[in-house]
Amino acid sequence: MKILVCISNVPDTTSKINFTDGDTKFDTNGVSFVINPNDEFGLTRAMWFKEKQGASVDVINVGGPETEPTIRKCLAIGADNAIRVNTTPVDSFAVAQEIASVAKDGAYDLVIAGRESIDYNGGVVPGMVAAILDANFVNTCINLEIEGTTATAIREIDGGKETVKTSLPLVVGAQKGLVEESDLRIPNMRGIMMARKKPLTVVEPKDSTNNTEAGKFSKPAPKGSVTLVDQGNLDQLIDLLHKEANVI
Repeated sequence: MKILVCISNVPDTTSKINFTDGDTKFDTNGVSFVINPNDEFGLTRAMWFKEKQGASVDVINVGGPETEPTIRKCLAIGADNAIRVNTTPVDSFAVAQEIASVAKDGAYDLVIAGRESIDYNGGVVPGMVAAILDANFVNTCINLEIEGTTATAIREIDGGKETVKTSLPLVVGAQKGLVEESDLRIPNMRGIMMARKKPLTVVEPKDSTNNTEAGKFSKPAPKGSVTLVDQGNLDQLIDLLHKEANVI
């Protein structure tokens, strides 16, 4: 079984976010970048298939040379090969087209992508990849088992879980629950040294189409002041909820 894991290079959640050029560009100065958490759950599950079923695992990233430390970390975790599509990911559809092109050329049985990245939170790339490839698709996936060409997946739905059966080729939108957080892997020294010898192939983008572009960024409004109400002062609490919070 051949598995392709999609990797987004995203800012660490502890980073301070700023914008430049009139709030039209993201300021990367001083920002630490990491593997998108939903992608990391997918990569860890792919490593399970590699170890238990002998699958081969490749990772793909659409981005510039600055993303290669993140890709190398994936190789250190245990991925066999890495592919970087040398273009700036400015549009979800263009990213999906590039991933689908590589997936089709590589004849992958399973494509695992995070259900969304934590930077733009678009949540549309996995579904687009599946549509372009004409492959089966399971989103918000929290469990995945594969026997032969049959996949059994559990996905999160409103108010519960749904178990579905489908066949390969398959695209999965992974999220927390696909593996436990305690199962996520930290590269050891041996893995880091081996990653230096593993292939990282850079390919030029195909004729992908950018349908959208970021016009302007803005930060959330700062939190307002907090009014403390003495315990037992129910009249004041009701008055504040009515006149200031406008919730009753």
